[in-house]
Amino acid sequence: MLDACAELVDEVGYEGLTTTLLAERAEVAIGSVYQFFPDKRAIVQALTLRNMEAYLERLATSWSSGSFAYWWDGVDAAIDEYIAMHRSVPGFRTLHFGDVVDLHLLDEHSDNNAVIAGKVAQVLVEQFGVADTRQFKFALEIAVEAADALIKLAFRRDPDGDDTVLSEAKALIREYLHRHVDA
Repeated sequence: MLDACAELVDEVGYEGLTTTLLAERAEVAIGSVYQFFPDKRAIVQALTLRNMEAYLERLATSWSSGSFAYWWDGVDAAIDEYIAMHRSVPGFRTLHFGDVVDLHLLDEHSDNNAVIAGKVAQVLVEQFGVADTRQFKFALEIAVEAADALIKLAFRRDPDGDDTVLSEAKALIREYLHRHVDA
């Protein structure tokens, strides 16, 4: 059902998604949809959580390769994975990490990008020895927000992602974080 949801979100958007359409696409009875999900928001939340887990798994695989000498290589890899998911994961370009549906879809106390920033911060601290400070966490939240906005811009300008905007986004994020991490 989540795969069908991802396809439909790409085709009709969140607003156009209905449980009836989902049941038809997934070739299940509508009762089966409601057996697992009370409404379309719950379905999209499950898809968003799956996407977040996939993103974090992809990062873990990338970062565990040991091929990164510095923390900023890990940040570049995080941005590259986010871009790759925009290009390859059905539904991701529309939903991202759920902000289209609810800014608190992943956690009722933190907005979605703050959750992602927290997960990335945790790995940067563990893998690269970045100091676990409030300033670093705040700077990473700002960086995630900026990267998210610029990547969305790149995909609005070009369905495959405007490479010029994406390159500038990476440069901007790297320079911004250098000021706060290496200070």
